[in-house]
Parts: sequence; structure tokens; C-alpha cells
Amino acid sequence: MLDKSFDLTLERREFLKVVLGGLAMTALDWSAFPRGPKASSDEHDCDAVIIGSGLGGLSCAAAFARQGLKPLVLEKHDRPGGYATAFKRPGGFEFDVSLHSTTVEEREGVHDLIPGFPEIKDVDFVPHPQLYRAIFPDYDYRVPQKNISAYIDILGGFFPDERTGIQGLFDDMKSFTNDLNSFVQMQGQIDMSQIPVKFPNLVKYSFQTWSQIMDPFIKNPKLKALISSLWGYYGLPPSKLASIYYAMPTLGYLEHGGYYPIGRSQKISDAFVKFIEGRGGKVLLKSKVKEILVKDHTAYGVKTESGKTYTGKVVVSNANAYDTFRTMMGEDEYLKDYLARLDSYSVSLSCFQVFLGLKKDLVSELGIEDTEIFCETGYDMDAAYEGIRNADVESGGFGVMLYDNLYDGYSPRGKNTLNILTLQGFDHWKQYEEDYWKGSKAAYKKEKERMADILIQKVEEKLLPDLSDAIEVKEIGTPLTNLRYTGNYRGAMYGFDQTLSNSGQTRLEHQTPIKNLYLSGAWTRPGHGYGYGGVFYSGLECFGEIMKEW
Repeated sequence: MLDKSFDLTLERREFLKVVLGGLAMTALDWSAFPRGPKASSDEHDCDAVIIGSGLGGLSCAAAFARQGLKPLVLEKHDRPGGYATAFKRPGGFEFDVSLHSTTVEEREGVHDLIPGFPEIKDVDFVPHPQLYRAIFPDYDYRVPQKNISAYIDILGGFFPDERTGIQGLFDDMKSFTNDLNSFVQMQGQIDMSQIPVKFPNLVKYSFQTWSQIMDPFIKNPKLKALISSLWGYYGLPPSKLASIYYAMPTLGYLEHGGYYPIGRSQKISDAFVKFIEGRGGKVLLKSKVKEILVKDHTAYGVKTESGKTYTGKVVVSNANAYDTFRTMMGEDEYLKDYLARLDSYSVSLSCFQVFLGLKKDLVSELGIEDTEIFCETGYDMDAAYEGIRNADVESGGFGVMLYDNLYDGYSPRGKNTLNILTLQGFDHWKQYEEDYWKGSKAAYKKEKERMADILIQKVEEKLLPDLSDAIEVKEIGTPLTNLRYTGNYRGAMYGFDQTLSNSGQTRLEHQTPIKNLYLSGAWTRPGHGYGYGGVFYSGLECFGEIMKEW
């Protein structure tokens, strides 16, 4: 069945060829790319103008700088990083905007920031003591670091009748990643008609949801929920989520472990800026791009809100795809078909966060050693997703990050820093949006305080008794907060959803119909996830495609 459907779908076959060619870019052969003097052009201010300093933009700019080329990054915020930033509050507290855990490469015992940039050595990572803790109504367990066999034993202990299926599912995931790696190494040098025979799992995972992958192996719906407990990291429940985008990063996370940077995620962003500027590139903050300059359907520069113009051989947008094409240029008629394609994709969820600074070390007092905890109220993931979309915090689950268990000194002595998070749809907040931008926030503040109090009470009842009395500092972030500071359309956390129609081989390309305009970041390939890894790779892939053109 798979062979027949694959053989008859030439378009999908070509898509596979494209994406896997792109994935190969993550292992860059720097010596194959042009150096500065060969690629520079005196008629431009720089080689590449990059809109936005999210990690997809910074990694792309760092690749240009590494080759002696001149990137210019323009960022509207007062600090670089997009979601990879931190902010300070009175009492000595510093809050991480988004990062909980990420995967990192290891080289000679040193945990590097990202493949491709071995020169960046000033970010130290610490491992989580356990990968994460999951609490369901009937189960409370901890997933060990770098030990899939132990994890399988935990699940098999809960569901002994399903042990064979559990092992079979993880073996299948491993076979898929082996197929993928083998195909990438072949650099597309294969008769494409032989893919179904030589790489059957690659074909299967490319055209099925995660739920469809699980079904032949796992029967109990509760077990399916436990195995899929990380679906929130990818923004869709298993019935909607492309399997390629759950299986590959999740298996890698289980195999290679989760880490956190000493100095918070801002340390990662700052390290990229240091790398870029140390090699002749520039990162300009408080420089919002208002317009992408286009002539004859070719991008040649940008204009900022302050009226400054910068030109480059290419323009790379790390801004959201909606604003890139809808508000930064007037090419609607020329882009008619492309815009219709973008409109066919669904935009990912946003999030609601409560940042708390505690006036005492409550975590140590209670003897809690976990760092990342997911609490679920049930096992129906589709129902949970609908509740999240409708901002139903009363009946939904939540995540808690206890940062002080990562390393000593995260908080001022004798205090705690923690984060409570739930994914959330944007539509609930549209009723407050007009007043929000006008500065009339009374109703908005009342609503966000209501939601925050519900989440605090839930954490207090489930994990941290007396939490309310220990609060010294409380900050609340809503989807409108995300929209304000990152500029992401609808406050999206993950760009476009990772559906079958827009994931892996079908994900929005880096190259656009506007010549010399490229996309980098969560809205394009390969997308979000991997604890920032997806957007790191996006920047590298984008750079690699530009180098092919050059």
C-alpha cells in the first residue's frame, strides 16, 4: 500500500528529495562555501540584511560572519534573541522567557552550543537530573536521562500487557531515524523509486500522524497519552501532529538528554551576537524594519521605522511569515498564489506564563528535586488541545519549571525562581487587543490575574503547599505579551503548525518567490522544536541555500 501510494505521488517524492537535501545542510562543509572577498559587493551596505534576531536569524548571520561575509541583523527589541531572552525584576530575580530544556552536542566531553559552530565555547550547559517528571491522574513518574531502556521499563511496568508493543514502537522510531540518516548521507544519490524498498519507515513516517504511527503498537489510550506527554513541545496533539516531527526530536531527546545554559537562554543569544560582531558583522537593536525594499520582484534592502535604509545582496527574514509578506512589502498581486498557500496553514498556539520569585527556598524545604514537571488532568489529548485553544485554564494541565534545582546560584540565596506555563490559543485575547495597544488594560489585567491565580492554586495543591504565601515577585505573560515583544503573528510560539501539509518535506521553503528574499526561523524549514535546535538548523539551512545560489 505504501509502495503504491508513494510511487504514484511524484510530487511527494520530489518533496522528500528537497527536504532531505536541506537536512544535510546541518552538517556544513564550510570549505565548500565562498569567502568574503569573493562574495562581497561594494554597492551594498552588507552581504546579508537579516530581519530579526531570533535564533534562526542569529545562526544564519553567524554562518555569514564565519565565512568572512558581512551580515547586518536588525532587531526591534532592546535585546537580541526573540524567545531566547531573559528579564530582571526587583529582589535579584531574573526570568527566562521560554527555555526549559534543550539538546546540545558533545565534543571531547564539552557540551557545545550547536553543530557547525565549535568556536562558540562561552556557553556552559548543565544536564537536568532527570529528563522530566510527568504527573497524570493515575501515574507519577520520572523519565531518566539518556536511558531509553529504563524509560521503556517504566512504561512496561504500568502496562505489562503492552510491553511488546512499547518496545516495538521505540524500535520503529529508531528504524525511522536510521532510514533518515542513511538517506541524508547519500546526498540524494539514489533511484527515488527505490525509496519505499530501501527506506520503508522513512516513507511511512513522512505521510502519517503520530497517532497513526502509535496505533498498530499501542492499544491503551492512557498509555498513548503517557508516551505522547511531550506533545506540548510541538504544539499539536498526536491526531494532528506530523509523526516525523514527534518521533525524530523526541527520540533524540531521550537518547542525548536535556540541558540548560548557565546564564539562561539570553546567554545563548549574547554568545551569537559576540560571535557575529567579533567577525565584522553587526547587530543593531531598537531597529524595527518597516519595509522590505523590492524592485522588479527582487529584494535589495530594507527601511527601518526610523527611516534608515540598508541594502544587501540578500535579505533574510527571521520575522514571522505573515508580516514579512503582508505588511513589509506591497507585492500582494504578484504573490497571490503564495499568499493563498500561507493562508492555508494553521498558526501554532501561543502560551500563558506565570513567572514567580519566592522570598524563601520553598523547593528545598519541601524536598523536591525535579526541574521540569508536566501535570495533566486527563488522557484525552484532543480534548486537552481544544481546552488549550479556548484558554480553559480551569480544567487544563500545566507545566512547572523549578530552575533552582538546575544549578546553585540561579536565584538569590534563600529564594526560588520558578515558571508555570500552559499553551494557549490567541482568540480568547482578541477581545482585549484593541484596548491593549491603546494602553487601556484594566479588563486585560483582571483577566490575566484571574488565570494566573488559578494556575498558582493548582501548583499549590499538586506540588508546592504554601506557594501563595511565599511569592515576592509575580509577572504574567499572555499571548498578547508574546505578540508585543516578539512580533510573532497571533503571539505564536512555534510559527506554523507542524501538520502533514506543512512539516518535513512539505514545510515552507527558505527561498521565496521574491528573488534574493529568504526565510529563516520557526515559520520555515525545519520548524520549531528540539529546544531551539529546529531554529538553529533553520538558520544554517537558509545560509546553505544562499551559498548554493552564490
